[in-house]
Amino acid sequence: MSLNSAAVESLRWQKFSVLDDGFVCLVDCMGDDGAVVQAARVSYGAGTKKVSDDRSLIRYLLRHRHTTPFEMAEVKFLVRVPMDCWRQWIRHRTANVNEYSTRYSVAIDSAQTTPPEEWRTQAANNRQGSGDPLSPEQGQALTEAEQEFQTAARKLYQERIDQGVAREQARKDLPLCTYTEAYWKIDLHNLLHFLALRMDSHAQWEIRQYATTIGEQIVKPLFPMVWEAFEDYRRQAMFLTRLDIETVQTLQREAAAAALAPPFSTEFFLQHQHVDWKELTRSRERDECLSKLQRLGIVQS
Repeated sequence: MSLNSAAVESLRWQKFSVLDDGFVCLVDCMGDDGAVVQAARVSYGAGTKKVSDDRSLIRYLLRHRHTTPFEMAEVKFLVRVPMDCWRQWIRHRTANVNEYSTRYSVAIDSAQTTPPEEWRTQAANNRQGSGDPLSPEQGQALTEAEQEFQTAARKLYQERIDQGVAREQARKDLPLCTYTEAYWKIDLHNLLHFLALRMDSHAQWEIRQYATTIGEQIVKPLFPMVWEAFEDYRRQAMFLTRLDIETVQTLQREAAAAALAPPFSTEFFLQHQHVDWKELTRSRERDECLSKLQRLGIVQS
């Protein structure tokens, strides 16, 4: 048995818990690091190259965005996820999906609940994001109201079922916190794209838990070389736009003229920001550029 076959067998059907009653588990896997390498070389032979050469090739492919070889491997999952989280998930249209049907079967009797300490405020400068946690007192009241609502919604659904209402109609008032299950099969290239977006700190916390579990617990042991390159060139990497580069060049030029050394102050950055941003009261692109330069140590945090 190959190392990858052993890893697949050890992971298959193992349920990794997510949230309060969700899970992800591996159903099947076709391919490994070697499948990516073989596709890139269009080679029919195996074991003709050193492992170090395979690693270098995988890193080159991912670094230069040669994505086709990564499509040669596929992974199939079974997931249990709240419907509101699933709505974000299913936006990634590059997978094959077969979802649990509440037309044919009674809805799963489980709903995601929110602990008092996990209620979040709306982000002040991001209409789709969260801000700071609410107070414990507010959280406790919200959790109690949530539990009351979920119990009532499930009771209404069950009463309809018991009275003979068709399942496809009885389900219409189930809340989005209701768990659903689905088989989700996706090639490695599109899986990495999903993980890059959904493991990011800007993704919603709930789906981030699923993505992190899939990545760390399943993809990493199945594709160790690919995962290493993914961490280096996608997750931990930084993309600089033309405006970012021109801003850095301007800062360097102005700093040399003023005999300043980095890290520069935020005020210096704003004074010499890109011309495209100067007349804007709010600019997310400018904020993102500032964050990148702070991470690089060019501008003070």
